[in-house]
Amino acid sequence: MPNRDTPRFVSRLTRETLALILAGGAGTRLKGLTQWRSKPAVPFGGKFRIIDFPLSNCINSGIRRVGILTQYKAHSLIRHVQLGWSFLRGELGEYVELLPAQQRLGSNWYSGTADALYQNIDIIRSHNPEYVLVLAGDHIYQMDYGTMLAAHVENNADLTIGCFEVPLEDARSFGVMQVDDDWRVQRFDEKPENPSPIPGDDKRALASMGIYVFNTAFLYEQLIKDADNQHSSHDFGKDIIPSVIKNYRVMAYPFREPDGDEQAYWRDVGTVDAYWSANMELIGVTPDLNLYNNDWPIWTYQEQLPPAKFVFDDEDRRGMAVDSMVSGGCIISGAVVRHSLLFSNVFIKSYSTVNDSVILPEVVIEQNCRIHKAVIDKGCVIPEGTVIGENREDDVTRFHVSENGVVLVTPEMLGQERHSVR
Repeated sequence: MPNRDTPRFVSRLTRETLALILAGGAGTRLKGLTQWRSKPAVPFGGKFRIIDFPLSNCINSGIRRVGILTQYKAHSLIRHVQLGWSFLRGELGEYVELLPAQQRLGSNWYSGTADALYQNIDIIRSHNPEYVLVLAGDHIYQMDYGTMLAAHVENNADLTIGCFEVPLEDARSFGVMQVDDDWRVQRFDEKPENPSPIPGDDKRALASMGIYVFNTAFLYEQLIKDADNQHSSHDFGKDIIPSVIKNYRVMAYPFREPDGDEQAYWRDVGTVDAYWSANMELIGVTPDLNLYNNDWPIWTYQEQLPPAKFVFDDEDRRGMAVDSMVSGGCIISGAVVRHSLLFSNVFIKSYSTVNDSVILPEVVIEQNCRIHKAVIDKGCVIPEGTVIGENREDDVTRFHVSENGVVLVTPEMLGQERHSVR
């Protein structure tokens, strides 16, 4: 049996693997953050985009053949990938390839996750991989896919599904699995109304991470079979996975820390509350997601920016940031920032305060503003004297207020037509 801990074995597997990242989702639960961009293109963590995390996982795992399947409002995503992910060498068989929806088979756009791969089956064949790794492009995590590939081979599996334990009340948003003692999948329900708990733990369920390893020949067979089924919704979770459990080896792969004792960090930032919370976690002294890990860097498009600057030191006009992350190009001019995350090129002017907030790139906050528990979208100019996050009744008349009280502000909500169609 192959040794999962042998780097040479894992690197051989990753070289024979093609990763396909599904990045065409609309991300409607993020409200205004996805009005002009797809969910994988949403900024995260001060300088990254969500798509950078699965892409970096591929590069760090030794997988250097990657396709990104795009569809919904893809321009921002495509531009980011072109600017930041063109460093791979095609001469060496390395690439990050963009695969936009282009009606290659038939006259429809992608109608489901399986259909997205089916419509690109000729491209997959041209790359001739031994394994296909299917990834969601809209989750935040750091994962070595090599160990999952090794487990797939060791188990002689046709399909391996990455899985994660979630609270039972949250499981309705995921594909929920039941497995035997050997982690072979016995049942799979996509977004069930009444999810089944883990045996012995009625408060948690075993959820799919949207990460799949397929033997390539098996994948072709199932994609073609599904495409011929007129009653299928052409989705992996709804159609293909439930149909193959009985007759094929479908295994679950639990995503854990390297020591195997605890679950590893993984976040679905699909709502405004989840997005705000995941960004806020990064500010902690020892966050679960370590962006400072030199052994597992997150790659991205890096703008050439000057260092952040804090100016004025008067008693009532002091430029400062406490318990915060502040990116390059920011100027905190006589303002106070507490427990907040600032992306690049944010300018906060005198006598303003920002607390518990996520401020996306190129935001200007004028003088005498008070911002609390907010997400301010890229390019907003907050007028002088604006108060956000202190009066819910006032906020809901102007902005989007989430279930947990996070105020989302976009340029359009301020009457600033950053993306005017005229």
